[in-house]
Amino acid sequence: MQPEQPTTTGPESANAPIEPAPPVVRVVRRGRRPMTRLVRAVLVAFGVALAAIFAAAASINPYGPDGAAQTMSTHTQLGLPPCNFAEMAGKPCPSCGMTTSFALLVRGDVLNSLRANWVGTIICVVWAAALVWTFASGIRGRLVLIPPRPGAGETIFTAITGVIVVLMLARWGALLIWD
Repeated sequence: MQPEQPTTTGPESANAPIEPAPPVVRVVRRGRRPMTRLVRAVLVAFGVALAAIFAAAASINPYGPDGAAQTMSTHTQLGLPPCNFAEMAGKPCPSCGMTTSFALLVRGDVLNSLRANWVGTIICVVWAAALVWTFASGIRGRLVLIPPRPGAGETIFTAITGVIVVLMLARWGALLIWD
């Protein structure tokens, strides 16, 4: 047991060490800040650009004169030149058939879209989801379906892009080997 300490209230207490006050704990919410108007406008503009891509795909006729679905070269209907790689190498490039795939999928011809370029079909579906997402996020003022963790949106975007690039290259490699 320790002896009691005398309490001082006189001039000696002025020299006594002052204990620091306990730290103030503040609750910080980790939610998202509201989007700026510029970010919202960029999201909506990106959605408009995606809508223009789908409108271009809808304007292309992916069927030949005999009514059979084409597998590539429909991008020339947009005034673009033929694929230089395909003309020079005699083999398709990684994106050959992608425009045709989009044009077929926009018309609901899933099987022929997959035949033209199955990675293009996947990209078309991802872009359709992105179209809805950009408008929903831009209008609501927050990133819909993205966790509020820092960097979550960038991680998701990078993962999706990486998977699509790997699929494109795998499809292209298979075409070069077996075509």
